[in-house]
Amino acid sequence: MTIDTTVGSQTSLHPLDDPVRTSLLGAHRRFATWVGRIGRYDPQVARFVGHPPVLDEQDWADLATVLGPGGSTGLRGHGHIPPAGWTVLDEIGSVQMDGTALDVAPDPDLEVLTAADVPEILELIARTQPGPYARRTIEMGAYLGLRIDGRLVAMAGERLHPPGWTEISAVCTDAEFRGRGIATRLIRAVGAGIRARGELPFLHAVAHNTTAIDLYRTLGFTLRQRSALTVVQAPGAP
Repeated sequence: MTIDTTVGSQTSLHPLDDPVRTSLLGAHRRFATWVGRIGRYDPQVARFVGHPPVLDEQDWADLATVLGPGGSTGLRGHGHIPPAGWTVLDEIGSVQMDGTALDVAPDPDLEVLTAADVPEILELIARTQPGPYARRTIEMGAYLGLRIDGRLVAMAGERLHPPGWTEISAVCTDAEFRGRGIATRLIRAVGAGIRARGELPFLHAVAHNTTAIDLYRTLGFTLRQRSALTVVQAPGAP
């Protein structure tokens, strides 16, 4: 199998311009499956697919191979026009935020979550809906959680790992414990671990989630770029 390691176009040189592909080609290569220029995470880890900015006919064929009949994924960017047989399911606005100025701080009251905590993690994710999280997502990086009376009520952790950067993700708190600054503590603590490795934090948010975006701004994150996720489904029955 030949892997095309070209990331983006000649003008897209920043690792955050294509964080899925740069992660799959680097820190997360152990999770990667490649067909031509299309790279996919092990679906038990994440459902992300890395791809060129513009897909040609061969790229679409390779993407169909990677996804399997009826499989779906989100493609980075606007304006993807799939061939006949494909279905565009949705387009979701998103923002990417640079956390270079994040004020970080370790928090001794938070615990490092492990594979043994995955059942509780998935229950918390189901209750709070921060975004996709699979059974092996915890392997992508360090995840921290807060327990109150023995119950996992909040968490955040690391997801994509482009060179020199780490994404903060899965920031969530049970509804009854919101408004206590727990999310802020988690973000700063995860950021402290990232900075300790000499890396910089960043994150993504759904564009309409202005409450979360406003929180991130108060913590020092700045808007780097606006984009979209075009959700497509491959031909054939799943």
